[in-house]
Amino acid sequence: MNANPSLSWDLARDVRELLAFPFMVNALEAGTIVAVLAASVGWYVVQRRQSFAAHTLSLMAFPGAAGAALAGLPAALGYYLACGTAALVMGAGRRQEIRGEAGESAATGTVQAAGLAAGFVFLALDHGVLGGLESLLFGTFLGVSRAQVLTLLIVAAAVLATLALVARPLLFSTLDPHSAQAHGVPVRALDVGFLLALGLAVAATTQITGVLLVFALLVAPAASAQTLTARPALGLALSIAIALLVVWLGLGLAYFSIYPVGFFTTSLAFGIYLLARLTRAGARRRSARTAVA
Repeated sequence: MNANPSLSWDLARDVRELLAFPFMVNALEAGTIVAVLAASVGWYVVQRRQSFAAHTLSLMAFPGAAGAALAGLPAALGYYLACGTAALVMGAGRRQEIRGEAGESAATGTVQAAGLAAGFVFLALDHGVLGGLESLLFGTFLGVSRAQVLTLLIVAAAVLATLALVARPLLFSTLDPHSAQAHGVPVRALDVGFLLALGLAVAATTQITGVLLVFALLVAPAASAQTLTARPALGLALSIAIALLVVWLGLGLAYFSIYPVGFFTTSLAFGIYLLARLTRAGARRRSARTAVA
């Protein structure tokens, strides 16, 4: 391995260097899986205005990791158990008629506070400092194993297959929950199921982006896509494309620099979102001038 890798003008050489190392191949495979999963679920998150719920579930990685360390279990298992349990609690405790309003925010905030408190209790009982704290908070691409890639693939396949099966009623209940319920759509069951899918997606995404930067893949690509188009199919495809671009560039830049992958993924996602907003604003100004003329 090159002790001091650096970018060159030969893109093909740089790509060959990246793919020459198993840890980078694992990271790129895991990042690709996570990008597709996060962008797909994130598109619905933005549509349903559940970014606060996504943020709360991302924080559940802390008590999940602390509890797993206390029990002597893998941290990834702790992520999935904590995020999945929190999603089910949030779904069971919410009232469907106030989705997106203060009642849901209060219930979600309560779960967040309880989860953080449990994390500190687990740390105290463990009588130690949580290992890999920087990776937990900001993510890493080092040490991603084949077993982790396989686990991510299984989780992503299960979540994406479920979303595909319920895509039409889920979109209906997202855009107009009252009409959907009147037409016999099981809105509450879909709400709880989607929160569980969101919890699993957050647990998977956190392993790459870290707790604090999970929005880089879960919300920013979807927000950028929905800024550019209101068409569901096109918006979802664009969200996935942006997430893949962010992950691939972020991992490549992190390998050739001294900065963590979380810095690059977040910066790229934010930059693309700003570009999307500027593009939309420019289109509106051109339309306004055309209308006046």
